[in-house]
Amino acid sequence: MEEKKKRTRQPNGRSSIYLGKDGKWHGRVTVGVRDDGKPDRRHVERKTKPDVVAAVKELERMRDAGTVRKPGKPWTVKAWLTHWIDNIASLAVNENTMVGYGVAVRKHLILGLGAHRLDRLKPEHIETFYAKMQANGSRPATAHQAHRTFRTALNEAVRRGHLTQNPVVLAKAPRVSEEEIEPYTVEEVQRLLRAAARRRNSARWAVALALGLRQGEALGLKWSDVDLDNGVLLVRRSRRRPRYAHGCGDTCGRKAGYCPQRQRTNPETADTKSRAGRRAVGLPPQLVDMLRAHERQQQAERAAAGDKWTDEGWLFATETGRGTSPRTDYDDWKELLKSAKVRDGRLHDARHTAATVLLILGVSERAVMGLMGWSTTAMAARYQHMVDTVRRDIARQVDGLIWKPNDDDDGAAGALVRAN
Repeated sequence: MEEKKKRTRQPNGRSSIYLGKDGKWHGRVTVGVRDDGKPDRRHVERKTKPDVVAAVKELERMRDAGTVRKPGKPWTVKAWLTHWIDNIASLAVNENTMVGYGVAVRKHLILGLGAHRLDRLKPEHIETFYAKMQANGSRPATAHQAHRTFRTALNEAVRRGHLTQNPVVLAKAPRVSEEEIEPYTVEEVQRLLRAAARRRNSARWAVALALGLRQGEALGLKWSDVDLDNGVLLVRRSRRRPRYAHGCGDTCGRKAGYCPQRQRTNPETADTKSRAGRRAVGLPPQLVDMLRAHERQQQAERAAAGDKWTDEGWLFATETGRGTSPRTDYDDWKELLKSAKVRDGRLHDARHTAATVLLILGVSERAVMGLMGWSTTAMAARYQHMVDTVRRDIARQVDGLIWKPNDDDDGAAGALVRAN
């Protein structure tokens, strides 16, 4: 009965344990300070004293480790993701990344997991969600993009004290199919370059296939970024895909991009923010020659355009000097594939080709990372499985050049002499 005596007041900040009038044991632990400056004192209750002692010790351990969830109404996954993408994410990443975040959050994550309470979300919930995404037709790469976005958003929740541990880190990430990377073969690259030589801005496609620049990086190049005498190209900005808002007050009944009075809401280009993205790239001598020829062609177009020429300094410009839009560039790529009679593929497959060839040539992984603008070695690992395939293709090319039988010369020796 002694336990029912009134509890002794503990010094400020000390935890307390007592038997309440309700017959249950209670514990109170000061874990920090609230936003209003008052002590953040948490309460636990259990049926027995040993149980409440254990609960108090656990709360003290979490306090000392800095893993106590912040006070207030618990977040739902939907509420946190909405807050993160509207108020936090854009402070650290560029607009193109934000577009990817927005699709992952609004099209997939909120619909699939939004109703869960954030602090009760389990890795199993997340893994089930990934499986449902792919069962409903999403590609593995799409599920993996949702995984990366969710991990980033919940890392921020952990950093701010809304979660003690990120369940996405524990969940098994969707496996990205290796078949999604399809670099072009040597013979396909040769056909593409021959077809490109018959088109304006032909050097654009040599840059894509030889240097592996991203579309935005290539279209963001200016002549001031190119040093042909020293054979160096600087990547420091990227052309953005346009985004539009209604200029009619949303009364035209069309999407904003098709509004007759549409207004662009983002700038044409953005400086490359990441250290990996800002880079100098060495130019092969053949590409230097192509860029010199491209410069002469552009000077002729400038003279022909006269007063219609807008001098903005773009390396790959329109016939009046304006920057080339990503959509026009994409259409040109598709037309090039048809004229070269090469299998249809993404513009990004040209980048895959350049990365694979660099690895085949024995360029170190660290050097390839620098040339391609990758920030982690994980990207290089994605290309390694294609190396043997393309290496065999190169070997067949060499075999056909050196050892091809010939009626006029004495076998391999004659073919090798002609090759030299």
